[in-house]
Amino acid sequence: MRQAVDEFRRRAEGSDFVAVIDDSGAHSARLLLDHATALADALAGAGTVVVQADNSWRTVAASLAVGLSGGVLAVVNRHTTGAEFAAAFEDIEPDAVLAEPSAMAEWAVPARLPGAARAALDGWVVRSATAPRDVSRWAGGCLIGLTSGSTGRPKGVVQSEEALRYAVTHTIAINGLQPGDAVAAIVPLSSTAAYCFGTYLALRLGGPLVLWHKWDPAATCARMAETGARWTMCVPTMALQLGGAAAGTRPLRGVRSMTVGGGPVDAAALRRAEESLGTTILRVFGMSECLGHTSPLPADPPDVRLGRDGRPFPGTELRAVDAAGRVLGVGEVGRAEVRGPSLFLGYARGGKVEPPELTADGLFPTGDLVMAYEDGTVRIMGREKDVIIRGGRNIDITEVERAAATHPRVSEVCVVPVPDDVLGERVAALVVTRDGAAMRLDEVTGHLHDLGLSKTKWPEYVFAVDELPQTRVGKLSRADARRLARELHARRAGTARE
Repeated sequence: MRQAVDEFRRRAEGSDFVAVIDDSGAHSARLLLDHATALADALAGAGTVVVQADNSWRTVAASLAVGLSGGVLAVVNRHTTGAEFAAAFEDIEPDAVLAEPSAMAEWAVPARLPGAARAALDGWVVRSATAPRDVSRWAGGCLIGLTSGSTGRPKGVVQSEEALRYAVTHTIAINGLQPGDAVAAIVPLSSTAAYCFGTYLALRLGGPLVLWHKWDPAATCARMAETGARWTMCVPTMALQLGGAAAGTRPLRGVRSMTVGGGPVDAAALRRAEESLGTTILRVFGMSECLGHTSPLPADPPDVRLGRDGRPFPGTELRAVDAAGRVLGVGEVGRAEVRGPSLFLGYARGGKVEPPELTADGLFPTGDLVMAYEDGTVRIMGREKDVIIRGGRNIDITEVERAAATHPRVSEVCVVPVPDDVLGERVAALVVTRDGAAMRLDEVTGHLHDLGLSKTKWPEYVFAVDELPQTRVGKLSRADARRLARELHARRAGTARE
């Protein structure tokens, strides 16, 4: 973090500028540096600092403080549970924790770091260990972000500053951003990607970082327009909600482009969103372990920008392999493997880096399915494990979702399994309609029939919902969607018996 912070400080010393615009107003670079200097003193040289990363000036000030002291920053969400924090604390073994007092109490930080608490950042508190540890244990890492593991235990992804710089440098170039441009961060900064393409990218550009404490599509459109934001990154659900809130008024026509990643979404739905917003949407692929490593260009035609996931960044290799590890060619779907300058150092385990499990030639299996095109673009076809097993037959969830999402009344759709005593699982669809009205099963199946999708893959239940369940960073929560579908299915079955 030191490199970006040094650049930010030199820029501010030459000429002060607005560095953050959040719910409390505008904050200058020099004011944030004053807060950062005071916080660095309160940290007393602590090396690895866990920070409650909310979408406010405090996250930027904390980043500056950790960078000034040459430390390592670990970001967590305020909604992190006590159990999740305990697991993260065990993996990271931080030297200090910075958070609001209520979070400190909820996470039992005083019991873990019993030293004296110090006030910081206008009402927050920092607690430090008595003997700070050497940050060399992170093997050159500067940022630790939490991501959900397959076991439900959060994993600390360790990234180097070189990885962050590579990811934002190519993002800046692809989107045509200029020094001093305002960028908006609407995804919670506690996620690795949001921090990289929000806080770190803004530090590099030396322009305003536009933030919101709470997600509100209409308010987001208004503030981005008012502040002259030129770019933002968000997940598909947010892009569609922004488009709905804009209602065709094109409030973001001053925004050069909007990067959308983090899950599958129908190209036609994205097209409607960008037309409503008045900007250009770029559908990308990336992950906490290998940040933002593909993107199309703003000049690409809509079917490429919105229907695929772009091209690998220069220096990044993304390939598809079969179950035996054989590299596949153009048009073949296989397991995605990646390597490049933004590949992570490893996971935080026992207070140090645990290197990732790579292939023999050094690539990281992402757990996704990918297909390449002749022009070098790629398309993520879904997760390897996103299947419903109905009577022994595997049904690709992503294939059904993409087909159902093309129905003109469908705004968002999530396909999930519901239990069945005979077949094991049946296919259900949670649907958010564009008009807010209910949707019949035969409307969906009739549309799938017209598309030529095999009847064996059709949903057998359709549940209209106001919104799809989301994670803390705004992505679709498939685990919560499955729970919701099971509840609605059980409720409907109970009503039918009555």
